[in-house]
Amino acid sequence: MTAGFATGPRPLPSRRSVLSGLGFATACGLAGLRPAAAHEAHGAAAVPVDPLAGRFGGPFTLTSHRGTRVSDTDFRGALMLVYFGFTHCVDVCPVDLAVQQGALAEIGDLASRIQPLFITVDPARDTPEVLASYLAPFHPATLGLTGTEAEIAAVAKAYRVHRRRVPLDGPEAEHLRDAAGAYIVDHGALTFLMGPDGRFLTLVPHGAGIDRLATLLAGYAAKA
Repeated sequence: MTAGFATGPRPLPSRRSVLSGLGFATACGLAGLRPAAAHEAHGAAAVPVDPLAGRFGGPFTLTSHRGTRVSDTDFRGALMLVYFGFTHCVDVCPVDLAVQQGALAEIGDLASRIQPLFITVDPARDTPEVLASYLAPFHPATLGLTGTEAEIAAVAKAYRVHRRRVPLDGPEAEHLRDAAGAYIVDHGALTFLMGPDGRFLTLVPHGAGIDRLATLLAGYAAKA
């Protein structure tokens, strides 16, 4: 196992629990955070200060899918839409990326004020080249980021993103191995919206949908 991942014996989950564990159940298990509540007042009215401000985010320097080194400070002045995932994800990550793509298309010119970031939780497999191929069908502004295990561990800690490698080494996991390989990475699937100053604004839960995400992004981008 790569250093930095939690390991230990655990019964292999079913396909349904694996897909659930790839984000929504893990992310929404953060006690007391209630991510959906942060969105209820969003829209055309004044954007409220999220009570979770200061809990998520921090500086990072990573390698983009274009092979360049980038830091969080490179995106000052834009909203950062930060999502953690991995290219061998069975279906949660592609769904969330497709929702982002649809929402950004829906808000038109306001999308130019938003920088979507896809930060891998699986740096051992997600090289810049792999990220570039994986992200090609999604929104062209989406920037894939990878790095060393230490760099990814640090940014995941800053954003409070749980990640844990789950081996697919039993015969009951054979149906997953074609897409996922030797293992999957159990991780939180919340999306983080960061302000033009790099500070946390709000959370977007998995399953928000295109229209809901578009309304939320437009409300913030119009004031950015």
